[in-house]
Amino acid sequence: MDLTPLWSARANAMKASEIRELLKLTENPEVISFAGGLPNPQSFPVEEVHEATQRVFRDHAQRAFQYSTTEGVSELRESVADYLHASQAMDVHPDDVLITNGSQQGLDLLGRTLLDAGDTVVTSNPTYLGALQALSYYGAKYAGVDSDGDGLLPDALDDTLKGLAARGVRPKFLYAVPTFQNPSGTCIPEARRRRILDIAHEHDLLIVEDDPYGRLRFDGDPVPTLHSLDKGGDRVLYLGTFSKILVPGFRLAWTAGPSELVRKMVVSKQSIDLCTNAFTQFIAADMLQNGIIEKHLPEIIRLYKGKRDVMLGAMDEHFPKEGVHWTRSRGGMFTWAEMPDGVNTVEMLEETVRRNVAYVPGKPFFPDPEQGFNTMRLNFTHASDDNIKVGIERLAGVMVETMERQKALA
Repeated sequence: MDLTPLWSARANAMKASEIRELLKLTENPEVISFAGGLPNPQSFPVEEVHEATQRVFRDHAQRAFQYSTTEGVSELRESVADYLHASQAMDVHPDDVLITNGSQQGLDLLGRTLLDAGDTVVTSNPTYLGALQALSYYGAKYAGVDSDGDGLLPDALDDTLKGLAARGVRPKFLYAVPTFQNPSGTCIPEARRRRILDIAHEHDLLIVEDDPYGRLRFDGDPVPTLHSLDKGGDRVLYLGTFSKILVPGFRLAWTAGPSELVRKMVVSKQSIDLCTNAFTQFIAADMLQNGIIEKHLPEIIRLYKGKRDVMLGAMDEHFPKEGVHWTRSRGGMFTWAEMPDGVNTVEMLEETVRRNVAYVPGKPFFPDPEQGFNTMRLNFTHASDDNIKVGIERLAGVMVETMERQKALA
């Protein structure tokens, strides 16, 4: 049967994730992959999860094996609210917390709740590819705002919003990953965050703050979340996740923010999956309540900081010094490299894969399809230290050859 005539317009518009497709390359054990945003299995608190699971069996089996409310089990929502207050000085009520199947579901619910086809979303250049995919499904258009080594530029944001207003366009929200951004690894300083909030108030703009990596800080002092800086306000919807501080396989995350918006997202979620897995919710609640996640976090940071240092050291040693720039991430899971104009990292990937190295070309992270051809994202958390050194040296060799060919053609 030919199913093509049955596809919906949205299904026809869908595109496979370039990152997900690239991850298939990593199935070859000879490929050193810097492509996926994979937490390192060494960071998983296996024994602690086992012990928490036993306590859930003992104390909560009947409820843990049952459907839960769409909002999430009350123990986890209360624990998340307490965790956000203790760790990030965020004033969040448990009633304003929604538990989701990963942050990706939170993004999908935003699209369902806020977007009609043709609506505008403001985001940085570059930005998280998964957000572009989730929101594009609902017909979003994008207004990209330039960034530098400290993230999104406030003056550029203000200019973009003024330009939209002049055309009679009111964007639905600003989507931002302020802390150790995926893909760039940049972190917006506090003063810049305050300015972004001021601009949002001036333009009556909702902010969606996606914060998967905020607790994974290796260097420097913590920076307040946009949500915590918006004192007394109701302008920031905050997305957090257990995938980077516990285990990604649980597919547990949360959304916290304006009551009215969270309630609408709950109604949207009811038609998708009724509720999130109650059993893993009870495990996560147990580990939060007993301080296990907070106790384990320094071990994750120690592991990832060491790998960040290995990758940056290898890049300093082997990457071309002329015309190539990269971020020195102070946390998170990624660094970002930019090559000279004219170098196409999408095309260059074919050669690096032949040499058993994989990265993610930067182009898919830009809302504007004409940007980002000369950029790449590198993950440092998953590969072994030895493979990081070998892989970066191989990648550098391809970079040098590519740049030499470009010069010869100039």
